[in-house]
Formats: sequence, C-alpha cells, structure tokens
Amino acid sequence: MDAKSEVILRHEYWQGHVLLVNPPQDQLFQSLVQSGVDRVSVWTWNFADRHYYKSHLDSTFGIQPKTDEYDQIIIFVPKAKTLLDYILAQCIRLLGIGKSIYLVGEKKAGIERSAKQLQGFGKTIKLDSARHCQLWQLVIDKLPSEKATHLDTWIKHYPIEVNGKTLKICALPGVFSQDHLDVGTAQLLPYLSEVKSGTTLDFGCGAGVISAVLAKQDTNRKITAVDIDAFALRSTELTFAENQLSEQLTTLAITDIQDISDQFDIVVSNPPFHQGIKTHYQASENLCQFAKQRLYPQGELWIVANRFLNYPALIETEFGHCVLKDDSKGFKILYANR
Repeated sequence: MDAKSEVILRHEYWQGHVLLVNPPQDQLFQSLVQSGVDRVSVWTWNFADRHYYKSHLDSTFGIQPKTDEYDQIIIFVPKAKTLLDYILAQCIRLLGIGKSIYLVGEKKAGIERSAKQLQGFGKTIKLDSARHCQLWQLVIDKLPSEKATHLDTWIKHYPIEVNGKTLKICALPGVFSQDHLDVGTAQLLPYLSEVKSGTTLDFGCGAGVISAVLAKQDTNRKITAVDIDAFALRSTELTFAENQLSEQLTTLAITDIQDISDQFDIVVSNPPFHQGIKTHYQASENLCQFAKQRLYPQGELWIVANRFLNYPALIETEFGHCVLKDDSKGFKILYANR
C-alpha cells in the first residue's frame, strides 16, 4: 500500500460517494469500501492508472472529472503547481459550499506548499503528518470563478519558428515544458527537415511540438501522436487545431510502445523519463528496444536524449548501428534506420 493511502486509512472521515483524484495503483479503494464507504470513483489523466482501475471500479481518464454527485474528494498532489490549481477549480465546483476536499501528498513532493493553494477557498486544517506524508482538509466556503473551470483559461501559448515557418504551441497544466520550448526539443528541430516522408509516430508527444513541425513541413504526412498523459494528448490536439493541421493528426493514449500494433515509416521522440517526482526510464528504454518492430523496412528512428542516458547502446543493439547527429548543450540527437 502506498504511504499516502496508508495515511488516508488512519482516519474514519470517509463516507458516501468518494472521488479519488490521481491515486496510486494500490488497494485503497477496496479498503474504503470495506470501511463503509458507499461508492468509490477515480479520476486520472495517467493511462497506466486508468488501465489498472478500469476493471475494478468507475474510473474516468481525461482532463476533466466525470460530472456526478460526490460527497468527498481526495486529491493526491500532482507534481505541477498549475495542475493542482486546475484540479481544485474543477473539484471545488463539483462539490459546492460546505463540503470537504482532502489533499494528501509526500513532504518531499511539497505537500505543505501545495496545501497553501487551498486557502483561497475556505478553512484548511492539517489532519495528519505520518509516513513522510501529510493530509489536509479544505472545508469549502468559496467557489472558484466559472471562468476558472473553462479549459481555455488554462492554455499557455508560445510561438516557435523553424525553417522560416512559425507555429503557435498550446499546452495545458502539467504538460512537459508548458510555457516554453525545452532545450532538447530545440536541439532536434533543425534536424526534422532531414526526416523522410511517410507515416509518423511521435512517442511521448507532449504539447505536440515535434509533430506539428513535421506536419507543417509536409502537408501529406499523417501523424499518430501518443502519450500516457491525457493533458499531453489534448495539448497536441489543441496545437494542431491552432495551426490548421488537425486533419493530419491521430492521438492515442498508451502506456508503452508495446501497446502499439501499427507500423510506421518514422518513429520520432523526445522520450519522457519522469513520472511524478520520480525518474523512470523504462518506457524510454523500451522505445529504444522495440522501435524497430514498429517500423517498416527502411523506416527511421529519431531520438533526442540527455547525454548521460545510455540510449545509443540500446539502439545499436537492436538496429546494428546508431548515428550521432549532434552532441551539444547536454543532449544527443540519435538516428537509426531499419
């Protein structure tokens, strides 16, 4: 059992219909039901968590919770401050005045800082501090503005220019590099003009920067953008819509490249290696190991990676070669073809 869930189960506040927001993959929901809670639901934007919960209970995967009657909401603190603000706006309006929202998180993940974000909406109480975690309660006496629940309010926009063409990027809270172009992707962009034509898989699409550049430079290119995060997938869709490129795009929620059965002419990625506050390399390492199986003959793999990661060796093992296109500013641009 996750430590945050253990802190929740130290208390007997839980009753009625409880919504768990961003919960870890454990048996908390079963323990709550056994303790007398009438019903437990889940809202998650992580597709791996959705896959875990879908066979157990009512779960929603997406950027908004299911509209329903909830008695209590327990939020597991996300990494991004702006994402918590967005979640609070959604959940507080769902519950209404007089009901309680509970916030739980690890001390090292900044739960005390996050608890301060509750203060504008009512009385806050620290209920517990154990297992290196804290549990806070908000008794709602003020609702966020209706505007705060609208998606457009939370979109960050920024322009990028590649090969004389300008694109406007749209990114939602919690999405990697939400308000600026990250260094790794910036290193990759000049090389995208070398990418061959054909069907393209963007693995870990984020806000859709790489996909949008490829679509803009080749209007016949069909792109499948995949990510584990619902906010990333929606951001990519918004970016393509903003630049009149939507007809070229298909988005797909996945947990790993092995979830994909189709083959492509190109696989391109600035692969993710963080989940929450932890560093997690498995999905990116699997990309290097299994990308060849997702490529047609003569298909290409393009990856930008932190210099310290051992992706060249993994790629060379599978493809028999790995071409280093660039090594600067802490990142490597890697290329291989089947």
